[in-house]
Amino acid sequence: MSLIINTFYSNKEVFLRELISNSSDAIDKIRIQSLTNPSVLDAEPELKIELIPNKEAKTLTIQDTGVGMTKEDLIRNLGTIAHSGTKTFVEALQAGGDLSMIGQFGVGFYSAYLVASSVEVVTKHNDDRQWRWTSEAGASFTIAEDDSEPIKRGTRIVLHLKNDQLEYLEGERIKALVKKHSEFINYPIALVKVTQVEEEVEEAEEADKEKEENAVEDDDETKKKTTKLVTKKTDEVLNTVKPIWTRKPEDVTEAEYAAFYKHEFPNTYEDHLAVKHFVAEGSFEFRSLLFVPRSAPMDMFETAKKPNNIKLYARRVFIMDECKEIMPEYLGFIKGIVDSDDLPLNVSRESLQHTKVLRVIRKALVKNALALFTELAENKEDYAKFYEAFAKNIKLGIHEDAANREKLAELLRFYSTKSGAEQISLDDYVNNMKPEQKSIYYITGESRAAVENSPFLEALKKKGFEVLLMIDPMDEYAMPQLKEYKDKKFVSCAKEGLDLELSEDEKKAKEEEKAAFQPLCDKIKEVLGEKLEKVVVSDRVVTSPCVIVTGEMGWSANMERIMKSQPLRDASMTGFMTSKKTLEINPSHSIMAALKKRLEEQGDALDKTVKDMIWMLYDSSLLASGFSLDDPSVFAARINKLVALGISVYGDDAEEEAAPAAEEELPALDAEDGGMEEVD
Repeated sequence: MSLIINTFYSNKEVFLRELISNSSDAIDKIRIQSLTNPSVLDAEPELKIELIPNKEAKTLTIQDTGVGMTKEDLIRNLGTIAHSGTKTFVEALQAGGDLSMIGQFGVGFYSAYLVASSVEVVTKHNDDRQWRWTSEAGASFTIAEDDSEPIKRGTRIVLHLKNDQLEYLEGERIKALVKKHSEFINYPIALVKVTQVEEEVEEAEEADKEKEENAVEDDDETKKKTTKLVTKKTDEVLNTVKPIWTRKPEDVTEAEYAAFYKHEFPNTYEDHLAVKHFVAEGSFEFRSLLFVPRSAPMDMFETAKKPNNIKLYARRVFIMDECKEIMPEYLGFIKGIVDSDDLPLNVSRESLQHTKVLRVIRKALVKNALALFTELAENKEDYAKFYEAFAKNIKLGIHEDAANREKLAELLRFYSTKSGAEQISLDDYVNNMKPEQKSIYYITGESRAAVENSPFLEALKKKGFEVLLMIDPMDEYAMPQLKEYKDKKFVSCAKEGLDLELSEDEKKAKEEEKAAFQPLCDKIKEVLGEKLEKVVVSDRVVTSPCVIVTGEMGWSANMERIMKSQPLRDASMTGFMTSKKTLEINPSHSIMAALKKRLEEQGDALDKTVKDMIWMLYDSSLLASGFSLDDPSVFAARINKLVALGISVYGDDAEEEAAPAAEEELPALDAEDGGMEEVD
């Protein structure tokens, strides 16, 4: 017996849950019988469960006013391990009804031996005398007629606790267990305190009686005060909160939802932001309440925290709150309850079996959670609070949950080049697109100021196209998974493959420019060598001389910055995913025109000044494009040299370095471009 019980149960405290559930079963049975025969309640009309700790005797008593058991019931239900009296009762019913029964005699009853060295069961059935069943969890038990304190109807279970389990006699411990496991049992569960106190009482002496008979009154002299022990019994109902999820949603008020939320999740100091109350029906049925908090928990993305905040109940009896499969990680902030009559539990009801039922529950919870977010989006003020707190969760869902990616995309909000102070949805963006626009353009970066003034946006702004500004690091993880939205392809402004949807005339002019500047592109590639994969003429820049873009499949500059900042990053992965860089030059810029002219004049024998300028353009493009410099000291030296040339200051070191450059004239720039200032 010890082996069986300790194998079934990993947590000793569940014994109280099992025994209370059995008592609830017994009361359910008598209640159902009373529907057709009200006289069965005559002996004891009140339906209740009492918990009576006795520290002196080291006993904990669980007493109910249920159906009770006959002698044959005791032998059949308690004499056979895992025989279910409740199961037999349910199977015997021809029609359904409100059968709220989880506890059952059998394995559930024997959980008492987790904490007790011996157990006494005193029971009284309407059709039999009062019997006592006793066992020490050995190979035998005894049954005898009981003549102790009479029971009107029901069962009294007396646990003689082991010396190391006396904590279950403490009132606060019992209250905590009832609140955790059995708070939503249908019938009142009362913690009973039995105390003996000394009270003064007035007793009449024999002389008093004689005087009373003779009608002689002398109260002051004939009365005498004495003290004696008086037994007092007080009880405290522990399960005052009702399971509001069992009611119809239209019958529950917002105040009731708020009170229940704060009571059931005690570390919550704010009201909930939104609630979803629903019943899932079909081959598998369950009721659920889902709450969205107003603010994100501090440990939302900590790996050591609980996988989610969903509490599982089976027929209103708590089972667990750490089922990983019940809710995806990105929705772990949602607090709620799932209650079902059909959960596939193991024998001890401590864990959920891994079956398709879990997938059904998970799918229904996710579906209703997303529906709740969509309803919340109808109120801009409330949704702004929600999105500020849980935007990362939505984007994590886009990265992980392919099945619901489209629904999650509808919940996204971004700033844009035209949105001003408000964020817009993807639907808003699509509705505002120009007729000739076919793609959704976006750019990622460290801050709004950095991306809003990025050189990557110059041509798009000129054409009047709106660009989404993505400044959350999670955007870098979400966007590669979100290929398109409503048949509109997502296009990054900072990567290759940017199609500006040019007209035929514009395309022809660009082809001519590319042919004219191809020699300069080849020469720049030769100077910069392995720093770049290629150099091409750009369509995307208008006022900047050049930019550096990355490949479509690799990391963007922002993603490279994010990954390099990870202290536990895999260096080999960083090298593998770092994109090859492409320098795109602006043929309309005066600097590029001057470099082209210098190349035509000098041919392959470019002087050192021109090469330094090419390196300067490369370094400045790295910074403007969001990359970090490999060697900032080299860049600083080039800047210092340029400053020295600009103000004609030559020190010993500067003169030596700058002398060759001084002999050569700087590239001829148009006066209207500001001469040296344009180089700066």
